[in-house]
Amino acid sequence: MSTSPTARAVRTTPEGLLWEPSERWVRGRRGDVTVVDSRHPVLVWEPGVPVPLYAFPRAEVREDLLRPAKNPPTGAHAGSRIFYDLEIDGELLDNAAWTFPAADLADHIAFEWFRRTGKGLDHWYEEEEEIFIHPRDPHKRVDAIPSSRHVQVEIDGTVVADTRRPVLLFETGLPTRYYIPREDVRLDLLEPTDLSTGCPYKGTAEYWSWRGEADVPPGIVWSYPDPLPAVGPIKGLLAFYNEEVGITVDGERLERPVTHFSRTLSG
Repeated sequence: MSTSPTARAVRTTPEGLLWEPSERWVRGRRGDVTVVDSRHPVLVWEPGVPVPLYAFPRAEVREDLLRPAKNPPTGAHAGSRIFYDLEIDGELLDNAAWTFPAADLADHIAFEWFRRTGKGLDHWYEEEEEIFIHPRDPHKRVDAIPSSRHVQVEIDGTVVADTRRPVLLFETGLPTRYYIPREDVRLDLLEPTDLSTGCPYKGTAEYWSWRGEADVPPGIVWSYPDPLPAVGPIKGLLAFYNEEVGITVDGERLERPVTHFSRTLSG
């Protein structure tokens, strides 16, 4: 039997939420305690938030661990009115879960992700793969493709990278990122930092800053030493924020894009 092409279409609620069913088996844990074990999750996009989160049928959530929130926030999560504290082994996690103010989702519960907000459940799995920060958006692609383009990167008039063997990373909604072998980068002009970030599509990144005197934001260079399998070709390669450096590809100087990272870097 074929599946209707509209069976997985994104729905819209009067509150401005977007949601669609997911066929992935999702589990969420706090330490060694499994709080969510769901084969019927739904992906939810809140208004103005570019990344999704999961909500789960109540029957697939450990509701015995939830307590009515003592100090529920106002205006959070699309104006949700019902929040829960999560109690595990005597530890109470404030406002770790909530229900959305939408009839379509009234019987579903969503949770905070620790690595995204600093509270909530700290381990999440889709099937047998651990995922981080937030669910991966099924409408977003991330492709890492080896190339022979000639890529040069310049900071304050100095060429800091020059390669003919980059890996181009194409990610929906972002400019192309050019990942460059370390041998083709002037590492002597860069300084390692303690900064580390996580990405649900690529893994955990480490960062470098520019050593020079130019007014360049810190952490403009990054690398994934152990990327997720889907983007394996970028392993150990270095990328520069297009928003802050000069990049020339096959002799053509690229315009500096404006993205949400532009605000982060300038702030």
